[in-house]
Amino acid sequence: MAKKGLEVLGIDIGTDEIKGCIIDTEHGKFSSDIKTTKLKSTSTHKVISAIHKLVSKEFKWDGPIGCTIPEAVTKGVSLSSRRLDSSWETTDAQHLISEITGSEVSVLNDADACGIAELKFGAGRDQSGVIIVLTVGKGIGSAIFADGKLFPNTELGMMEIRGITAQQRASNKARKEEGLGRKAWAKRIEFVLEAYEQMFHPDLFILGGQISKKAEKTLPHIKINTPIVGASFENEASLVGAAVYAADRFQGHKVFYM
Repeated sequence: MAKKGLEVLGIDIGTDEIKGCIIDTEHGKFSSDIKTTKLKSTSTHKVISAIHKLVSKEFKWDGPIGCTIPEAVTKGVSLSSRRLDSSWETTDAQHLISEITGSEVSVLNDADACGIAELKFGAGRDQSGVIIVLTVGKGIGSAIFADGKLFPNTELGMMEIRGITAQQRASNKARKEEGLGRKAWAKRIEFVLEAYEQMFHPDLFILGGQISKKAEKTLPHIKINTPIVGASFENEASLVGAAVYAADRFQGHKVFYM
């Protein structure tokens, strides 16, 4: 049996729930069940209170924590509030969560965390060149890597293509609202990926989020020049990536960030 590596509690803050799981960061394995807390509000005090409950009561955790939010982040500070309550803008999320939990905490963007997980343990492992990881769910998150180094906080889902943002055109939310079938949705995604191809000339696309749960039903209908694969960790990649990032910082490593 392989020896466990450093264990870190990964936490993923979403727009309607918080997920947590203990991760073996040496092997990218789940060391506990995933526990979920529903959110009635994404205001900072409501979210921080829910995190405190998750950490202290559900996991009884006192080790390092990696946490993601669906906003741009630098040095643990949330730079935007596009998806969460406006109280998150310019908030030092890392400090708040550290203070309430008493743990060493690292905070990063959720799509960047997904990308870290996929490059270290998943579909992008041992792959070189330019890799674009997209999380296709309510919106479209993105992470761009060049030879394993991340350019953080890209928001490719917000990019306008012929007057409509990529996520308005091709997110899972758009699919549901417009009643699109899988083939029609695939063509929307294809259109978006072709635009990204022309701009970044990537060597690989990795698609995560909701689309990765049934990737075999959607990806074969997408015809582009760049290879495209589903995310290995599906919708849980952010938990793994958050923990790996926190472990790197805790141990003084800087593997994935420029």
